[in-house]
Amino acid sequence: MPRKPAVPSVADLNAAAGGVATLDRGLSVLAVFSGELPNPTLADIAASTRIPKSTVLRMLSSLEHAHLAVKLPDGRYALGPEIARLHLVYASSFSLEPLVMPLLRDLVAQTQESAAFYIREGGKRLCLHRVDSPRPVRDHIRVGDLLPLERGAGGRVMLAYDGVPGDIYARIRREHVVVLAGDRVAEVAGVAAPVFGAAGQLAGTLTLTMPAERLDAAFAGPVLQAARRLTVQLGGTFPAVDEAAA
Repeated sequence: MPRKPAVPSVADLNAAAGGVATLDRGLSVLAVFSGELPNPTLADIAASTRIPKSTVLRMLSSLEHAHLAVKLPDGRYALGPEIARLHLVYASSFSLEPLVMPLLRDLVAQTQESAAFYIREGGKRLCLHRVDSPRPVRDHIRVGDLLPLERGAGGRVMLAYDGVPGDIYARIRREHVVVLAGDRVAEVAGVAAPVFGAAGQLAGTLTLTMPAERLDAAFAGPVLQAARRLTVQLGGTFPAVDEAAA
């Protein structure tokens, strides 16, 4: 029986329940590749995964055999062509709706207010998915509606991650959520948080809207949690709230 390493690897510390440890470690090697480190060295991979270099080298040989990684002439590594093929399969079959709609329904069930997902469409934001509040008094945005960026919680979030200066945008970038009343329409309030894609880009915004008199600052928690969940499902990383600056 092989001996356990004296220092657990990153994969060992986050092993899949009922999974295969060797596969977990191999996948942790692939996870080292990123936009910041597209061509890691053997030493980079060993340090990031906490797996001995000799073991990493064997794993890389298997990944090269499967065309998931390639060794460059300078000794560094790059992702292989099989990654591109898998991405094409993923992209051709991928739709946001199966991911977004359950989260919107959960938000509505928790808050009894209307939830929506917006994406950028030129100089405006497009309501791509929406679940209405069950309450008779609510705002009446519909799927397909275009709203301004410079007014309303969802638009403010998009501008914040465009790097627009100003106190409100700096606060959004620190806290990753905004609660506003009367910003787009005097009688309507909104709560919004950003959703990020796998490349770190802003994929859209999750929003909760309601009549201004029903606004509850505590709604920020569920909206932020839903935005984090959707970001993870899209392969992105949700930034931590800057507690010191908040």
